[in-house]
Amino acid sequence: MQRWRGAAQAPRGWGRSVVTIGVFDGVHRGHQATIGYAVKRARELGEASVVVTFDPHPSEVVRPGSHPAVLTTQERKAELIEELGVDALCVEPFTREFSKLPPEEFVHDVLVEHLHAAEVVVGENFRFGHKAAGDVELLTQLGRRFGFTTTAAPLLTDDSTVFSSTYVRSCVAAGDVAAAAAALGRPHRLEGVVVRGDQRGRQLGFPTANLLCGPHAAIPADGVYAAWLLRGGKQLPAAVSIGTNPTFAGTERRVEAFVLDFSGDLYGERVALDFVSHLRPTVRFDTLEGLVAAITDDVSRTRAVLGLG
Repeated sequence: MQRWRGAAQAPRGWGRSVVTIGVFDGVHRGHQATIGYAVKRARELGEASVVVTFDPHPSEVVRPGSHPAVLTTQERKAELIEELGVDALCVEPFTREFSKLPPEEFVHDVLVEHLHAAEVVVGENFRFGHKAAGDVELLTQLGRRFGFTTTAAPLLTDDSTVFSSTYVRSCVAAGDVAAAAAALGRPHRLEGVVVRGDQRGRQLGFPTANLLCGPHAAIPADGVYAAWLLRGGKQLPAAVSIGTNPTFAGTERRVEAFVLDFSGDLYGERVALDFVSHLRPTVRFDTLEGLVAAITDDVSRTRAVLGLG
């Protein structure tokens, strides 16, 4: 998959293409359906498929301080999009100046002049241009003027649930990682660098990897989870605690993973956690014995949930 930072960086001589546009945070099942359709249409037309996305998140530029929790890093998003068979990924820098482009200029400058769109595939609720003034109807009209067709992909639903990044974020924020996984089509992933903590887990016989995550990472609600820790392409089973360590009167929210049957050193490594199941809420214990008994049970339940016996 080719990658460009801005449509203007498309290779000279770039031919016609089928383009789909969106933030695509999470690349959930709804996104997968829309992108997959664009890939299908590109192959039918004998053209290239291009995904246009944005960095940073538009809301942070338009309404500073409103950045939503991020479900996927830009690199992870690119990996997931590539897995869908996309030919090129165009990450458009979303600046204040870019946000003020009228819908007509956005279409002409990005879709027509640089990407040579033959067809544009978007979700039926797609909005674009300054103050989100453009919609699918306007995009269709502009397509007639500039020589491309527009396809509005219906929103993907499961019973009464519409799959959206907002919905997935709400599931993660509530600790319902199973519902998040159902909407994503895979477990919710959290990435970070392992840093040194208070070493309390080691003293209790359960050394943990303390993850330092990105500033806007979508961290599940406080609680204990069964998860897979990904390290160097390998999956390692882990019981993960998220919270402030209330037993020790902690104040800093942390993500700590106890990797089962592992004795190595993870400090300084970038790892990821794929969350499988919520085991229990965070609880303050009156004694260390009570805490150790609970952690022992967490480990046992993690083994069961992950199918390890």
